[in-house]
Amino acid sequence: KGIVPFLKVDKGLMGEKDGVQLMKPIPDFDDLLKKGKEAGCFGTKMRSLIKLADLDGIKAIVSQQFELGMKICAAGLIPIIEPEVDIKSPEKEEAEVLLKQEILKHLDQLGPDQKVMLKLTLPSVVNHYKECIDHENCIRVVALSGGYTRKEANEHLAKQNGMVASFSRALTEGLKVSDTADEFETKLDDSIESIFEASKAGI
Repeated sequence: KGIVPFLKVDKGLMGEKDGVQLMKPIPDFDDLLKKGKEAGCFGTKMRSLIKLADLDGIKAIVSQQFELGMKICAAGLIPIIEPEVDIKSPEKEEAEVLLKQEILKHLDQLGPDQKVMLKLTLPSVVNHYKECIDHENCIRVVALSGGYTRKEANEHLAKQNGMVASFSRALTEGLKVSDTADEFETKLDDSIESIFEASKAGI
């Protein structure tokens, strides 16, 4: 069907510390990556969460993401680095400044063969992540909807040059278990089309 497969590798989040939630330990991580590669996966996905603009916490969250990301690269997969910033954070814009700073530090340390993707919350400042999008070690920066409605997410996304959608909650908005097959497919088609148009507007 032309769908690029990714493997979710994280096991959920730890409790909040220093304004962030790190990922829980991932048992048998190397074996999991080997199985994913053998199964034909292109890359991996792993999410952590930033709630406040705490430098120590954000340093820890980015370090954890990239440390695991380099193991994923070594296994022949492309890691999606996903340090989500909570859209309800009272310090969202400040947290995004610190996050970009730390991401760029880690990107600059990568070798020419170490490529990553970034999955980031739609930023408060338009084109905030342009330096990440342009970085030679970053093959794509995708946006998560993070709790925004589809309309809000699309409006934010359309303003971001070079950022494309990787929406989950906004994609499935309005879908119901009681929908008929035709209703379900029509709603999903409409959702995909609106998100695709928003992505094109930024490109």
